Amino acid sequence: MQMSSVRNPVADLRELGIENVSNVYYQLSPEELAEQTVARNQGVFSDTGALAVNTGTFTGRSPKDKFIVKDAITSDTVNWNDFNIPISEANFDRLYKKITAYFTGKDVWVRDCYACADEDYRVNVKVVTELPWSNLFAYNMFLRPAEDELDYMHTDWTVIQAPGCLADPATDGTRQQNFSVVNFTKKVIIIGGSAYTGEIKKGIFTILNYVLPHDKHVLSMHCSANLGKDGDTAVFFGLSGTGKTTLSADPARKLIGDDEHGWTSTGVFNFEGGCYAKCIDLSEEKEPQIFRAVRKGALLENITFFPGTKTVNYADGSITENTRVSYPLSYIENALEPSVGGIPRNIFFLTCDAYGVLPPISRLSPGQAMYQFISGYTAKVAGTEAGITEPKSTFSACFGAPFLPLHPAQYAQMLGERMRQYQVNVWLINTGWTGGAYGTGNRIKLSFTRAMISAALKGELDNATFQPHPVFGFEMPTACPGVPDNILDPRNTWDDKAAYDEKAKDLAGQFVRNFEKYAAAADAEILAAAPKTA
Repeated sequence: MQMSSVRNPVADLRELGIENVSNVYYQLSPEELAEQTVARNQGVFSDTGALAVNTGTFTGRSPKDKFIVKDAITSDTVNWNDFNIPISEANFDRLYKKITAYFTGKDVWVRDCYACADEDYRVNVKVVTELPWSNLFAYNMFLRPAEDELDYMHTDWTVIQAPGCLADPATDGTRQQNFSVVNFTKKVIIIGGSAYTGEIKKGIFTILNYVLPHDKHVLSMHCSANLGKDGDTAVFFGLSGTGKTTLSADPARKLIGDDEHGWTSTGVFNFEGGCYAKCIDLSEEKEPQIFRAVRKGALLENITFFPGTKTVNYADGSITENTRVSYPLSYIENALEPSVGGIPRNIFFLTCDAYGVLPPISRLSPGQAMYQFISGYTAKVAGTEAGITEPKSTFSACFGAPFLPLHPAQYAQMLGERMRQYQVNVWLINTGWTGGAYGTGNRIKLSFTRAMISAALKGELDNATFQPHPVFGFEMPTACPGVPDNILDPRNTWDDKAAYDEKAKDLAGQFVRNFEKYAAAADAEILAAAPKTA
């Protein structure tokens, strides 16, 4: 289903099977899309000029309703699991006919854009949407071709999104009425029944997580990245709530990107042209760069206003805790464009350990790094998710399990190869608790975390004295500039040392049990990096 190389939106739609539409709005500006949204009563402007919309029933992704077509390409290459759910070619074809027919008599918005800032790996994407503000999201989040490129762009992948198009689970092979389906053979993603824009972003991320490692030997990563004044690149992996966005947004360093990157033989590049930031409890004091990006052209999702005003109440999570804002990367003052950096010198795995067990900073061997990468650990605390009243461990392979079509060990092996080849330092940073678990201890100060990362980036820990953690084996520095020595070994911060030892072994057991499903695909070096449980 690749498109012709001559710009003709109506003809392009016909090639896709979308015919007899009312109006085709092609490549509209952010201002036009926002004005159309407000005119159609689908959104309102905030007092900063940002457009605010409500995504309806779905305020987040629906991983159990995301499918990959099982066919000759994917049958033996995709790691089929709870995130990579197979759907038949026949069911895809049925849904495809349904979603293309759905546009008959309706207005449609079309945008040509692309993913991957490194031109050698560029993937051109055509996004077809039912709503103007969904098209604004595509403008913000993908890279934007120059006007004179449009006549000659061919489409590599097509995304068709229609929130009003519902599946029939009884006949379409879906779980419920909403669906997101990736077809690697036809190079099409169809999204129906959900207006949550993140499905568009993560659909393309999913295909890049297959195509780049499998076909191009490029390591795809769910991470943020920045660049120092002397050209050193740093990469930050971490699940939600670990500080990935906050810690990579460093005024002293250029932001390469906040979420999705590839690692080639020459360096790191951003997949995206924008940022999709959480904005629950956003403040200018805590995250000034993101706060200032919420302006004309930005798209706010599922926020509320203070009564009688158009001022956003960022503390209000009554619609969802997953309030979001999308904006072009250029809205960040120190963004690097084009967003391409060199080979990383330092990699940071961020975890918010609510048990108070892991060191605030530790250095990992290649085997430990691959083990921790496959594990993708953090611990959520009360208030971060509905129903959580005490610490709860979360393991998400490669810090992005829902978006990884290949087996996690394949990504980990690629990471290990690059670590050895380029002698990259890998650090585990605990942004969580010290002196006890959540409820007893205290959260590690952000200023200490920044000081530890700064010391690692400056090479101030290269010749430090290290001691191994007795359970996890990580190398813990005995001193770090700007950080009290007594917090560097977490056991020292607990009044009850026996309680610490017990909690550390309990967490180690959780790691080992989680890793059982990956053990068969892991080599001896990775398996040897498991924490001690006895």
